[in-house]
Amino acid sequence: MPRYDPKRIEPKWQAFWEQNQTFKTPDMPVGEKLYVLDMFPYPSGDGLHMGHPEGQTATDIVCRYARMKGKSVLHPMGWDAFGLPAEQYAIKHKIHPRITTTKNINNFRRQEKMLGFSFDWNREFSTTDPEYFRWTQWIFLQIYHAWYDPEFVWTDPAGKPRIGKARRISELPIPEEVAAIGQEAVRRYQDRHRLAYQHEAPVNWCPALGTVLANEEVIDGKSERGDHPVVRIPMRQWMLGITQYAERLLADLEHVKWPESIKALQKNWIGRSTGAEVDFWIGADDADDEGMEAEDAAAEFDDWCEDRLASGFPEQPDDDVLRIYTTRPDTLFGATYMVLAPEHPAVDRLTTSEQRAEIAAYRLRAAGKSDLDRTDLCKDKSGVFTGSYAVNPVNGELIPVWIADYVLISYGTGAIMAVPAHDVRDWEFAVKYKLPIRPVVEPPAGYTSSREEQDLARTVDGKIEMPFTGEGFAIHQGEFDGLPTAQFKEQITQVLAERGLGKKAVNYRLRDWLFSRQHFWGEPFPLWHELDAAGNPTGLMRSDPESALPITLPEMNDFKPHGRPEPPLAEAPPEWLYKTDTDGVKLLRETNTMPQWAGSCWYYLRFIDPKNDTVFVDPLKEKAWMPVDLYIGGAEHAVLHLLYARFWHKLLFDFGYVSSDEPFNRLVNQGMILGEAEITGFQKEDGQWVTIRDVKEGEEGHVLKATGEKVTAVKLQPEQVVKQGDQLVLIEHAQIAVESRSYKMSKSRGNVVNPDTVIDEYGADSARLFEMFMGPLEASKPWSMTGVEGVSRFLGRVWRLFADDRSDAVQLHPALTSVEPTAEQMRLLHRTIFAVTRDIDMLSFNTAISRMMEFVNEFATLEPRPRAALEPLVLLLSPFAPHLSEELWQLLGHDKSLAYEPWPKYDPKLLVESDVEIPVQVNGKLRAKVRVPTKADQETAERIGRADPKVTEHLSGKQVVKVVYVADRLLNFVVK
Repeated sequence: MPRYDPKRIEPKWQAFWEQNQTFKTPDMPVGEKLYVLDMFPYPSGDGLHMGHPEGQTATDIVCRYARMKGKSVLHPMGWDAFGLPAEQYAIKHKIHPRITTTKNINNFRRQEKMLGFSFDWNREFSTTDPEYFRWTQWIFLQIYHAWYDPEFVWTDPAGKPRIGKARRISELPIPEEVAAIGQEAVRRYQDRHRLAYQHEAPVNWCPALGTVLANEEVIDGKSERGDHPVVRIPMRQWMLGITQYAERLLADLEHVKWPESIKALQKNWIGRSTGAEVDFWIGADDADDEGMEAEDAAAEFDDWCEDRLASGFPEQPDDDVLRIYTTRPDTLFGATYMVLAPEHPAVDRLTTSEQRAEIAAYRLRAAGKSDLDRTDLCKDKSGVFTGSYAVNPVNGELIPVWIADYVLISYGTGAIMAVPAHDVRDWEFAVKYKLPIRPVVEPPAGYTSSREEQDLARTVDGKIEMPFTGEGFAIHQGEFDGLPTAQFKEQITQVLAERGLGKKAVNYRLRDWLFSRQHFWGEPFPLWHELDAAGNPTGLMRSDPESALPITLPEMNDFKPHGRPEPPLAEAPPEWLYKTDTDGVKLLRETNTMPQWAGSCWYYLRFIDPKNDTVFVDPLKEKAWMPVDLYIGGAEHAVLHLLYARFWHKLLFDFGYVSSDEPFNRLVNQGMILGEAEITGFQKEDGQWVTIRDVKEGEEGHVLKATGEKVTAVKLQPEQVVKQGDQLVLIEHAQIAVESRSYKMSKSRGNVVNPDTVIDEYGADSARLFEMFMGPLEASKPWSMTGVEGVSRFLGRVWRLFADDRSDAVQLHPALTSVEPTAEQMRLLHRTIFAVTRDIDMLSFNTAISRMMEFVNEFATLEPRPRAALEPLVLLLSPFAPHLSEELWQLLGHDKSLAYEPWPKYDPKLLVESDVEIPVQVNGKLRAKVRVPTKADQETAERIGRADPKVTEHLSGKQVVKVVYVADRLLNFVVK
């Protein structure tokens, strides 16, 4: 019999779509457009697992639905294929990454097509294609040849007034004193203001991987990939000035339709705060054995203060000060010591000879810790005194300067004033090292200390002391005593500014983007270092002309890391590394490569115009298709990818290359697909089972809560347990509850589900439908092959609604006729159309599927079956199960694909019930259910209710003393 056979149906329609270019997107949208994008996938050697297609299935449903609604849809796919994973795989297997990347892409493409996604494959590209990264390099040059003018007033193409804009470096005003020195001075001045610049930055260096790692890639001082040791070392790096855009990146979050949780993550990452920058004087000389003498320091400090009064607060700090940023300038009088990050450039000059060995040892230990280990995960504060002192500008007091790893060079200025009375980290440090604690803020009346403050309480001379981190009133601050915190902040900041000792400042947690990697497998920079006569870099750069792009990687057989910070490209062939320019200057090519983020920053723009070899995107096409209307991907990209892409987009917007100031209008993060539930029971040493309620997880495994006795975890099979209430229990011991947990899919757990396996057994439509039926798109959900089987049975029922399973050939079921649908059948059809339409619009795919299941259940046993009521079901189902739907549409006699068939419309009049079922009670007890006209009056409802035989029986011989009627809800006869 012609059963439902995905292995026959699905390859047939995939070949049809490809041959007929069914989903080819027009260059320009016709009518309303919809640009739907999946986050750029990385084609690893493992191929897809069933966690990957979830978001892509959702976008495919939206796109197929939108085409049927008459919209022009752009739904592209490509590959984010540069980066460390491909390079490491190539090194391990001694195969060039270009070969392995091509192989992985081919496998991913095969699996994507096998799932029936309606991508326009004509627009496919990889970040590793020279035709693509030519424009990545071109965009980098736009950034390199730009500076940011925060005071520039302009009007954007939409007529919106703006302040702050990226401008060409040629437009940078050059101070007269710089111009007077000569052209080299002008070039160096420009280099200091470029949005792409070189900086000696402390980085996470992994010798084994031969590259710098982001903080997120370091766990407990080791690399996330490979678990190799990581150290912090200073290294020349390329940086992009994303901090210049911090305010715009923050403010424009209000204009996009993103989840509030994602917006909050971005806001926290940007970390805007207001406070003051303040200079603490340290003197002009290096530390000696005695450090700074108090009497000499006071005189020199007075002279410095007079100079500052006359000259004002400088934009850049001189070598004779430590500049700090604080959000609490009202606590300056409470500063009793200072702390520098171990990497701070002033540490060497402030360290006395007596302290030098201890400082060096501490800095070495700090270099082995990640930023997370030094801050959030740091349980015990540690530090070393430099032997030197700084002068507090508000009271002239000498205070000791320490180094401690809880201060980061990457945040603020890498130096802090420590006010232990009003900061918990400073309090812990001061208590440990017996440093002074001076309260300068009094809590408001009735203040209750926080748990964090209470946990740090100590007893001194019989009195309990603890930090106070809130706002209150100034104390022990002379003329400022009694002022509320907010008012005092303003006043002390103004006083500092008037004296040239500080200024009001806005600070961001966001750091400039570290944009270079010591990889081979990445985009080369289109830049050259000028060399002097001895072959040494002068610090001056030259860029490749745009006509020279793309700059491709050299042919190198050996590109594995050599354990030194120099990139692998430093050993490229000389003809790639060196050249002599037309003016006779010898040049050395930049040997770092760009990070993987570079290619994924702007791919959404290239999809609009992927074959253009004249511009990175045609302006008319860009304006027609942008912004992206729906962007779906994993929450793991909630911060960095989105932040970097928004930064590049805003810079391109400033130069007029794109028409919108935000790239992604609506963002949705799909939940994680977890592995199948793992069922675990627990046994004592003697084999006795114990219930999960009596077990807890300890440091050395699972133990009994009451006694601490160790128990053994035993993996169970589904047939050994049964559902009892909201828990699973052993079939043989019903009082023993067991644990059922799902984990993220990973090779190490052995719970990865390969789509090839699922499709081979149940078909792509079943895999797609189950992923959407599991639960809300945003929720994390456990995979279940049993669930896939259930969905497959549903599709089999759909097939049998239309196809004759008793015939030898595929043909329509004889019960499917032109019989007129009943009024109730038409109401069910239109309610289903309404519900599925609404649910797709809301991305509530699981409930849409439930509605179609209810519809099929109602019609499955009917004979005859009205074709007019059933045919629209095929169109409703088609975005979810496109292969089966195409086959049924053809079986129904249509000779064209249903991909552009009009979406079914519902009649609002048929959504309203003409009658409704209500319960009929006698003395409050249910005796029957009857159908009455919607909004029927009491007389009509009572007449119908009395006519029911069961109601008649219970009213016989009794007197009705009262009738309670609630329209459409209830009829109750009160009798005696």
